[in-house]
Amino acid sequence: MEFDAVVVAGGGSTRLGGVDKALVVLEGVTFLDRVLRAVANAARTVVVGPVRETYRTVEWTQEDPPGSGPVAGLAAGLAGGTAPVVVVLSCDLPWVTAADISRLVDSLGSHDGSGLRDSDGRDQWLAAAYKRTSLEQALERLGDPRDQSVRRLTAELDLVWQEPAHAGDDVDTWADLDG
Repeated sequence: MEFDAVVVAGGGSTRLGGVDKALVVLEGVTFLDRVLRAVANAARTVVVGPVRETYRTVEWTQEDPPGSGPVAGLAAGLAGGTAPVVVVLSCDLPWVTAADISRLVDSLGSHDGSGLRDSDGRDQWLAAAYKRTSLEQALERLGDPRDQSVRRLTAELDLVWQEPAHAGDDVDTWADLDG
């Protein structure tokens, strides 16, 4: 099934001491490029955040105003796409793979979305495939996306979650890289 990808990469990385998460290198590859490799089959890939060098060409946009949170970033990245499915990823998911993305897209079925869980079983709303119409309707219901939580955005959606896996582990602190 055809999908677009929105990669949210505009956070402040405060728990990493302000280091740009997107540019943290793991095994010789930046987090951002690792995530971009996972969605290489997307019809359209939009990265939300400051423009950075990447291994492949992507579209860039910024939430308005910059720094207004992941829902505002998601709204900015969603604008203008056409694929019926949108894979949404944060840039701090260095272990996600193309196979994980295929599983998410393939498991949508009649659900509004399908998401990864981290190794501890926590739902990862920014590691999921969503039906575009479901996301657009959720954004419309929410209103102003600035400083809103993704949990609140998706609260009324019918989501299915994958079994806990390393692919869903995000990196918020330096200690997370040891996991």
